[in-house]
Amino acid sequence: MENIYLFMIIALAILAIADLIVGVSNDAINFLNSAVGSKAISLRTIMIFASLGIFAGAVYSSGLMEVARKGIFIPAMFNFDEIMYIFMAVMITDILLLDFFNTLGLPTSTTVSIVFNLLGAAVVMSLIKIGVSETQTFADLGEYINTKKAGQIIKGIFMSVFIAFTVGAIVQWISRLLFTFQIERRVKSFGAVFGAVALTAITYFIFLKGLKGTPYYKALKGSIEGNELYIILMSFVAWLIFSYVFQAITKKTVLLVVIGVGTFGLALAFAGNDLVNFIGVPMAAYHSYEAWIASGVDASSFSMEVLDKKVPAEPFLLFISGGIMVLTLWFSKKAKTVAETEISLSRQSETHEKFEPNLLSRVIVKGTSQLSDFFDRILPDSIKGKIEKSFKTPEIQLTKDQSIEAPAFDLIRASVNLMVAGILIAIATTMKLPLSTTYVTFMVAMGTSFADRAWGRESAVYRVSGVLNVIGGWFGTALGAFIASGVVVFLINWNPAVITPILLLLTVILLYRNYLTHKNGDSNTTSLDTLKSSESSSIQGVINESAQNISAVMKRGKNIYANAINGLALEDLGVLKKNKKQIVKLSGEVDELRDNIFYFIKNLDDSSIHASNFYINILGYLHDMSQSLEYTTKVCYKHVNNNHKKLKFSQYKELKEIDTRFEVFFDNIQTAFDTKSFDQIGAIISTKQEITDLVLDKIQKQVERTRKEESSPKNTTLYFNILVETRDLLNATMSLLEEYYNAHDNIV
Repeated sequence: MENIYLFMIIALAILAIADLIVGVSNDAINFLNSAVGSKAISLRTIMIFASLGIFAGAVYSSGLMEVARKGIFIPAMFNFDEIMYIFMAVMITDILLLDFFNTLGLPTSTTVSIVFNLLGAAVVMSLIKIGVSETQTFADLGEYINTKKAGQIIKGIFMSVFIAFTVGAIVQWISRLLFTFQIERRVKSFGAVFGAVALTAITYFIFLKGLKGTPYYKALKGSIEGNELYIILMSFVAWLIFSYVFQAITKKTVLLVVIGVGTFGLALAFAGNDLVNFIGVPMAAYHSYEAWIASGVDASSFSMEVLDKKVPAEPFLLFISGGIMVLTLWFSKKAKTVAETEISLSRQSETHEKFEPNLLSRVIVKGTSQLSDFFDRILPDSIKGKIEKSFKTPEIQLTKDQSIEAPAFDLIRASVNLMVAGILIAIATTMKLPLSTTYVTFMVAMGTSFADRAWGRESAVYRVSGVLNVIGGWFGTALGAFIASGVVVFLINWNPAVITPILLLLTVILLYRNYLTHKNGDSNTTSLDTLKSSESSSIQGVINESAQNISAVMKRGKNIYANAINGLALEDLGVLKKNKKQIVKLSGEVDELRDNIFYFIKNLDDSSIHASNFYINILGYLHDMSQSLEYTTKVCYKHVNNNHKKLKFSQYKELKEIDTRFEVFFDNIQTAFDTKSFDQIGAIISTKQEITDLVLDKIQKQVERTRKEESSPKNTTLYFNILVETRDLLNATMSLLEEYYNAHDNIV
């Protein structure tokens, strides 16, 4: 039986590496968001700053390791075998939970995950012990759980949401009043002072305050304590001189330095605060194993009060962990998916909104608008005028795609994000309270976005909905971690020798499955057949740019129609289900093009205004085509899913005849638009009557079958629906071709 615990130690070491990888993938955006979103520094330089910060921050984790050892439960109340079951359950569920959120592209909290995993596993193991005890009851649960410390941790976590949002909003509002959105002129006057304040705050709270969490503080304690004010003043003067010299020599704003140092500092704070989330449990398990082996006592009898004692930090292991974190930072693709979510919610300009509005977001936006109107009425006009002038954004005509490629926000907001988040996290680290870096950095970013009026009336309901979804995911993390770890520890305790290997194998399978899901999602996103909005300012340019979209729709439409017919004939629900996803994706892309009409019209030359009619009509016909394909796919899926009668062979044969003809039809159109041989369109249009007659002939045959031999109303309805939608698909396609042919003919 002893071998099972050695096996667990080895497994926990491997799980620690996996946890570091999935954890950094989720948390990387916390310290990269501001630098990446502002595009102030090259990505390579940003990554170097962040990597150095992670390595430096590894030493700050030693003070927080106690949370994993005794912060949630009372170690003396558990024996060695029970502690090992708890630690194993915590690591398995933590990895799977974080990887799940990474795959979805949602930022969650590694701190909340580990805390509630520990809490859930400890509570269930405590209940198991109470259940077999003749003297204890449920009321004795408090003897096992460190309720006071757990309460402090949970309170600190959830308070960070309010504090971070509020502080971020206030600091950003003041900063924007000072600098406005026309920052070039103001930066020359106040940039050096602002930069000095920001750099002083970052360096003091990260480097000096952060030292309290390390074993190295004793050597510097006499020089720091009592001299904080002098250190701050000296740091400010030094940074002020540096700022003026930097701007004078380089002719660049010192805010670039703020963003670089801030990224370094926030990465350092992240490593200092969150490294415990990934390796704290395995390290505690290893120390437990060492103590048990030395004792010679049976695993079920050896009390784990040894975990109450402080253990010296192991710098070598901390730096190895830092190295793994750095490698993950450079190579993780899932980190980029999580980053997209946060940056899209904080973008100053228009973007492709990732979230749909809900009732709560609408209520919040409406209530906030009414409150804003109230303050607008009571404020004097002179004050309102000054505020509005400060918050007036420069008018630059960009398409939505161009807007997305532009920086998400300016240097002022990026600097505030880093300064405020770094200070809050550093304070939490020195207090040895595992404040969630995700909560702080995310809510600071949302607070600054709110104060910067990035959530305008056009985007507010989408952005607020996104924030609510993320916060809801955080609560889901807490609840999911608590329940999942409790279930897992129950199973392991039931039969550790059998259940542990099974759970580890299941973990590997699920991680690999999520990897494939994310990989396939990325490949679909980058497909060459994805529709793109037109950015041309002339009718000729629109015709040429739209050709690619037409070709892509014909290619994808041909496959969708064929899969619908084949899936129906073979009663293959898997094919039809996949087909539904494909047509929903195509319809979404067409709708997105229609949503971009505003930017397209604004971008047109005065001499090419009539191009708007052409483009609008083209999108209308594409929309009609996608609707016909969507309805055809839906009725086929519904028919098979409800297990209705198969089509007759004659019906399938007729549909296949139409499909074969449509395949040639779509291929010819695709070739014409791929090669931009628009003269061929006339020949394709001339086949309209032939194909129409083919469809009408099949409709007539089904009418005759229905009157004479057809006995299934479901079959008849399905067949007519497919034929009618096929006819509508043909008409929409021909109308599109005619529109294109006429427009091209007029400019030749």
